Amino acid sequence: MQIRITKQEWRVSVTIMHLSGNLDASNYIEVIEKAQELYAGGTRDVLIDLSGVPYVSSAGLMSLHTVVLIFAGQSMYSKETGRPSFRAINAERDGAVRQHVKLYGPQPDVEQVLDVVGLKQFFDVYSDLETAVKSY
Repeated sequence: MQIRITKQEWRVSVTIMHLSGNLDASNYIEVIEKAQELYAGGTRDVLIDLSGVPYVSSAGLMSLHTVVLIFAGQSMYSKETGRPSFRAINAERDGAVRQHVKLYGPQPDVEQVLDVVGLKQFFDVYSDLETAVKSY
């Protein structure tokens, strides 16, 4: 997995996380850590570019949801144990932050997985980069 960061300006500055390679248990933490780094650095609008991702596992799907939690200002670590604490998707609670975390360019197999597990309804998903950036 490679993660490359670019920025595009529209009404707001949009940070694009370009992911390349399979998104799975071997690297999902990298995506979460990069999202935490971006959020800590002041980024508030992020577009996750999945055009270079041919496969997403359940761990990869969980990392995408965790990015939303990070941009909602929630810690992924339990205060009691200090270990990762992953929460279920809650459209009402997480809905407002969805306008700040969007997906771009999933390949057909990845898009099908997003649809089957319900994440395609949770995320705004775009096939055109310009439209995605202008949606912020």
